[in-house]
Amino acid sequence: MKLLIIASLILCLPLLALAQQSRKAFAYDYTIDNLPNDLRLITVPTDYPNLVALYIVVQTGSRNEIEKGKSGYAHLFEHLMFRGSEHYSGQERDAILKKAGADANAYTTDDRTVYHEVFSKDDLDKILELEADRFQRLKYAPDAFKTETKAVLGEFNKNSADPEEKAYEVLRATAYQRHTYSHTTMGFIEDIEDFPNQYDYSLQFYGRYYRPEYTTIVLVGDVKRDGALAMVKKYFGDWKRGSYVPNIPAEPDQTAPREGHVDWPSDTLPLIYVAFRGPAYSEEKKDKAALDLLAPIAFGENSDLYQKLVLKEQKLDSLSYTFEDRADPELFLVAAKVKDVKDTDYVRQQILETYKRYATESIPQAKLDSTRSRLRYEFALAMNSSEAIASSLAGYIGLRRTPETIDKLFALYDTITPKDIRDMAGKYFVDNHRSVVTLSTKKEVTK
Repeated sequence: MKLLIIASLILCLPLLALAQQSRKAFAYDYTIDNLPNDLRLITVPTDYPNLVALYIVVQTGSRNEIEKGKSGYAHLFEHLMFRGSEHYSGQERDAILKKAGADANAYTTDDRTVYHEVFSKDDLDKILELEADRFQRLKYAPDAFKTETKAVLGEFNKNSADPEEKAYEVLRATAYQRHTYSHTTMGFIEDIEDFPNQYDYSLQFYGRYYRPEYTTIVLVGDVKRDGALAMVKKYFGDWKRGSYVPNIPAEPDQTAPREGHVDWPSDTLPLIYVAFRGPAYSEEKKDKAALDLLAPIAFGENSDLYQKLVLKEQKLDSLSYTFEDRADPELFLVAAKVKDVKDTDYVRQQILETYKRYATESIPQAKLDSTRSRLRYEFALAMNSSEAIASSLAGYIGLRRTPETIDKLFALYDTITPKDIRDMAGKYFVDNHRSVVTLSTKKEVTK
């Protein structure tokens, strides 16, 4: 009998392993290689033929802009990195990428800057050489620097002409008074206007953060680990590690609700941004995971609030929520675009009551289970190409430098109970941690 039981267990082991594998949110095999200089390479072979997606994730964003008067530099460097390097001018770089048919771009967030290209696998060696040159030997003249700062100023002015962007900028400055999340990735306007005078500081910023210990290379597609590692060692192996570690200021506890208002100079629909200070990203603590699951239930398109204000009463043009994964405590934000300014107070009250509702009311288990399943399904569905896989990875790499954090996070989602969600809503959605910003056309403002 014992032998039969043992034999049955042995036969079941592959099935158990398959079941465990199927529960992985990130269902691709990958390897991680760390160079002696702390540069990390993550290689993810896929079945998509010929193409390779290269994402270089630098753990530097507006969060790292800790010095007064120096906001916006991470985003500025996103621009400067295309200006040329010691061995390749910007024009030469563009010509090589164009000949390779490469799609190249970059973006900056609070916590990271990401440079990405998609190209044929045959061009991997040359493109890694190009990247290594600009990451280790970026070169731009003072005149080119000033030209780029003007482009960034133009981008800021364009964003500021959007009422939603302006309201968000004011919200950040209202909700954070010490932490660097107080400014958006663009930075403060007075700092951007002073960019042209800061050439020497720009070189200092580059020397601090464009270092291997802050950088992870992600290769996804028709690529083999051994060949990729050999190329990375060849071009990045001599990159010198830095020593700079920023002292990110902690935001003190908020002891009273805060409010802000924007008088908009032209006709626009009124906006209401209602935010509570939430937790930072974690794949271990339940706080962020519980609120991640609550967000679509309370404020998504299938929520009671959306159905009431947008569809039934038709008082809103739009209702949305934002609660990003961030290295430090982030805002849980609900944004509403109101059709008629006279409904502003009513809409605000409905949003606040919804926040408070889930601090006392438990979500039905079936609704929680379906939300959890949908999050997993949507994540898997989004990874439909090598580029999409690399793009999905980039945010997590910027936080933890490993795809393993994705599986840990979704495993944590599986442990969340209705009580956990109620407890976290009660913990974070308190009046003293609230910030509200409104925006309306100046002539419509009423007291």
